[in-house]
Amino acid sequence: MNKNNQRNMQTSIDTQVEAGGSINGVVAVPGDKSCSHRSVIFASLAEGESNISGFLTGEDSLNTARAFQSMGVSIERSGETSLKIKGVGLHGLQQPSNDIYMGNAGTGMRLIAGILAAQQFDSTVSGDESLSRRPMGRIIKPLKMMSGSIEADDQGRPPLKIGSAGNGLTAIHYDLPVASAQVKSCVLLAGLYAQGITSVTEPAPTRDHTERMLRSFGYEVITRDNHISLEGQGTLKACDLEIPGDISSAAFLMVAASIANDSDVTIEGVGINPTRTGIIDILRLMGADIELKNERSAGDEPVADIRVKSAQLTGIDVPEHLVPLAIDELPVLFIAASVAEGTTRVTGAEELRVKESDRIAAMAEGLQNIGVDATATDDGMIINPSEITGGVVETHFDHRIAMSFCVAALRSSGPMLVKDTQHIHTSFPGFFTLMEKLGMTMTTTS
Repeated sequence: MNKNNQRNMQTSIDTQVEAGGSINGVVAVPGDKSCSHRSVIFASLAEGESNISGFLTGEDSLNTARAFQSMGVSIERSGETSLKIKGVGLHGLQQPSNDIYMGNAGTGMRLIAGILAAQQFDSTVSGDESLSRRPMGRIIKPLKMMSGSIEADDQGRPPLKIGSAGNGLTAIHYDLPVASAQVKSCVLLAGLYAQGITSVTEPAPTRDHTERMLRSFGYEVITRDNHISLEGQGTLKACDLEIPGDISSAAFLMVAASIANDSDVTIEGVGINPTRTGIIDILRLMGADIELKNERSAGDEPVADIRVKSAQLTGIDVPEHLVPLAIDELPVLFIAASVAEGTTRVTGAEELRVKESDRIAAMAEGLQNIGVDATATDDGMIINPSEITGGVVETHFDHRIAMSFCVAALRSSGPMLVKDTQHIHTSFPGFFTLMEKLGMTMTTTS
């Protein structure tokens, strides 16, 4: 695995997507990004050798792997999507010789900050231009409450300068002001090093991959309703772990098959963790034809094959309790809403304002550019049924914005030129090849 930091801007790639068509076939999507980040983190901090299969080889999760390599962890590719990781234990990390570069990996940066705040060395964590605009104040506050030394710029943005923990971290109880799995996980990871019990209360359920994976690595986590706690100073034990297919990636195929005519797609081996299935619940409320088949387990994660067929969707007021469970999938849901019968309203999604881009503003702008009646609100979107005309869409260097508008071309009356699609590989390597296999016609130019 290449350990060199990849700081240079990539060559700009635009994608022309032909209008209309159908998609059909049986495919698998890459491994879950959230689980891939965490698998590297926990295997690196475990005692013994762990084998990870189904690892997402996108740039985001690879940057997390490179970060731990820079701190002395042996991580080797043992197959196309398999890693062999020799853990160094909770206290075996070494001071990196350079800044830790996380590229565009916001999850990686926020999670690793909780671990670095507990180390007996100083470190600096930086990212690319996009990540350097993302606020980190929501992790800085609880880490400082735990006696961590962590600083950012005057607007709370990276790079993060993290000082030695000195006498160690203090266990706390933290009430999350906003539902965020990244902030929850950062606090719990820091809590692994604290004396006593660290706990977090969520205002609404968020993805629980951290809690599940800690248990896979032999660490006790107690969950009662929206209250999660663990006792620090324990031991993580190496294990073999299978990463399920990423439901966030599968969401693009689910919407594509739902809105395209005469389509029937099966996506094999997708993780259906109940804290991540908001996209399935919302699409079903809109009338989507979605069937879960061959339900089983991969480690501590539930998995299924998902079959989706064409359906006439209906606009809805998206239940606010489902929004945190579909936060990453909302951009492509906006595409589904554009061709649904009736108005769709999304509220409670202010988290989208601080993703890789301001996804509310970016999606509203893009939808309007292709003929959709879309109005951005402070915390969501109002979308009325429209004819998608095609045109040119700016992605703001956001991989999910790019994939969403590629999917929109299936219901467009004209071709779609999607700008700056090179970032798609951060979360969905092979996206273009897979969509072409299913029947789409796409041409990339640099």
